Amino acid sequence: MDVSEDLLVDCLFCRRDDEQLNRISHENATCFARLDNFPAAEGHTEIVPKRHIESFFDLTPQELQDTYELILMVRNDLTGKLRPDGYTIGINEGRAAGRSVDHLHVHVIPRWFGDVEDPAGGIRQILPNCDPQTWAAATAEALGWPGPLPR
Repeated sequence: MDVSEDLLVDCLFCRRDDEQLNRISHENATCFARLDNFPAAEGHTEIVPKRHIESFFDLTPQELQDTYELILMVRNDLTGKLRPDGYTIGINEGRAAGRSVDHLHVHVIPRWFGDVEDPAGGIRQILPNCDPQTWAAATAEALGWPGPLPR
């Protein structure tokens, strides 16, 4: 994707040296980790490629490796400092999935027991009227498996 200079100037993540916009915690050759400006939880961090791309599927093999390296670094730091019980790691791939900044970023969100009433199903709760049992049965049928998928 050819990116215009105007887009880069307007892109929050392309302005990574602006400390008022980006509080960087880690960096490597192709990516950086920044604290989310509107965190869903304490410690919510985003891993961002330095190259302006929109899609996870456009990462080079090196960018993918560097993204994973930073996810691990962030997880290690957050585990040491905040002691979460788990993590939600996610990407909003496209506007239909909820992306609001058109520059790829991976969310690393610390989670604790009790931070939501019922975390069962995790990411499946993003869609209205989600019924995991119905989906499991439909998936099993589509795959030709007898009965619902095992848990």
